[in-house]
Amino acid sequence: MRAQKKILVVEDDKILRDSVSLLLKNSNFEVVEACNGKEGVESALSEHPDLILLDLIMPVMCGDKALTEIRKDVWGKKVPIIILTNLDSTDGRLTEDVVKGMPLYYLVKADTDIYEIVKTVKLLMH
Repeated sequence: MRAQKKILVVEDDKILRDSVSLLLKNSNFEVVEACNGKEGVESALSEHPDLILLDLIMPVMCGDKALTEIRKDVWGKKVPIIILTNLDSTDGRLTEDVVKGMPLYYLVKADTDIYEIVKTVKLLMH
């Protein structure tokens, strides 16, 4: 069993992705990064992280499609996923696919600072 928990950060905003990843690394997590949904699915299925932080609005493949693809996999059915987006939960773009994907948390970036994101990850992983 590996000592560090592995976190996949799927986020197209490089500054946010780098900031969250650095804080997670400084908190003794192994971090894998992806800058779009397609890379996120590929990394999730090959790396099998312990938790995924997933943005919804991204290029190449949106997060709700990535969530659906990850959940099709036997391993992916159970991996904890935190939605990290600027769409609030009452936004009409929040699709049924996201709800079916059973994310553990839905964090709105505009209302959540990076320290709160890391605190949520720590809470779930320790």
